[in-house]
Amino acid sequence: MHSSRRGSRSIEHLGSAHDKAAIEALKAVAAQRILGDQGELDLGFGAAGVSGGPLPITSSKMAHLCEALSGVYRELGFARATGGDQVFEELVIARILEPTSKLDSLRVLAEAGLAPMSYPTLNRRLPMFAEPVWRQKLAAACAAYAGLDSATLVLYDVTTLYFETDKADGFREPGFSKERRLEPQITVGLLTDASGFPLMVEAFEGNKAETLTLMPTLRAFMTAHQLTNVTVVADAGMISADNKTAIEDAGLSFILGEKIPTVPYVISKWHNNNPGREIPDGLVLTQPWPATSKTRHRRNQVVYYQYKADRARRSLRGIDEQIAKAQKAVEGKIPVKRNRFVTLKGAAKSVNRDLETKARTLAGWKAYATNIDSPTVDFVIGTYHELWRIEKSFRMSKSDLAARPIFHRKEDSIRAHLAVVFAALAVTRIIEARTGWSIKKFVTTARRYRTITVQAGEHTITAADPIPDDLNEALRAIREPAH
Repeated sequence: MHSSRRGSRSIEHLGSAHDKAAIEALKAVAAQRILGDQGELDLGFGAAGVSGGPLPITSSKMAHLCEALSGVYRELGFARATGGDQVFEELVIARILEPTSKLDSLRVLAEAGLAPMSYPTLNRRLPMFAEPVWRQKLAAACAAYAGLDSATLVLYDVTTLYFETDKADGFREPGFSKERRLEPQITVGLLTDASGFPLMVEAFEGNKAETLTLMPTLRAFMTAHQLTNVTVVADAGMISADNKTAIEDAGLSFILGEKIPTVPYVISKWHNNNPGREIPDGLVLTQPWPATSKTRHRRNQVVYYQYKADRARRSLRGIDEQIAKAQKAVEGKIPVKRNRFVTLKGAAKSVNRDLETKARTLAGWKAYATNIDSPTVDFVIGTYHELWRIEKSFRMSKSDLAARPIFHRKEDSIRAHLAVVFAALAVTRIIEARTGWSIKKFVTTARRYRTITVQAGEHTITAADPIPDDLNEALRAIREPAH
């Protein structure tokens, strides 16, 4: 031992030793000498049977992550809507933490430090989650959070979820697939608000046409929330002539992307008035379509035709490639496959130059139709382009939340699975909006910082990993959103 005071130094010699046992004895004497008359708290390490060894960890939890997810879940009103159902809440949290099968979700919850339900309990609860009234309660909570009013703007789109099976059952049926898959599938329609926040999800048979899903979803949504004036925004693939009529009959407004089957009058007129002139990038031509005595069943409509140079460049490159293939097919150099520019009349083959001319004339143009009162071109086109938000929601549900229910076979299980994914999607959209992080980044970052409890004799000690500043800011943004 040594001490230093005013430049002087003294050393107290306690003894010397020549083996390990004697050295340990001298260390004990030194420790007691340092303590002097100071008392020592007995933590009971010896009584716990861990003297000289590590203390036992009695619990470990992803507290920051789980509390953030649970907080948003409850803020959205899901706990109240489901009657405080703990099983459903834990399934939603597990879906966000690590999308997997319902059986493996128990392992995910246990690793997060939660006390999961038993597997028999989970199976007993699933049929309740598949009930229409359950999904309606979730949709009502989302609608209340979104603050819908009498004039609500909604985005609509559909996707397909396929199954790794070759057996159709009336619900899982082969149908049109954008991924060109042949397996049985279901069609899922998603309705969101203008920001892409989910409002309602509906599942249909896999062979049901996309155009036939819009009105059932809209009617269910409007009935559930007593809405009378809804403006629906959808892509051209969602809208048929019957859909347009049905939307008008229901007194609704729409902003729709439209196909252009023939060269419109306003485009032909512009070319006639500007021979040889290059079309200005961003040019918008307006075509009013007022209601007449023969079309009193509908309101006045306007179609805007917008030209984009980038869109034209991509279209013209595709047309050039198809014309080149069509020419080779006509010359017999390659077999005739599906090519819209090849005309067959008996054994004769020719390139359809009239169709080529029309396609080149329409390259770069896109049509936007609306029946809202006094529309402006910026509002109509800008609102339509917000459809990327619902596409983002679909990407999140398919990738981050693994919505494709490959682990489910029965319709009830599939619908229950979609209810869980729908609630998880709402939670993730809120977290991403508030933090500016992707949900993957947030989960990967936050799950590393755990809270643990240690048993030291009769005492329980709580410890936690210190969290970095960026994560702390993200957690604060989730708890205290800016208004």
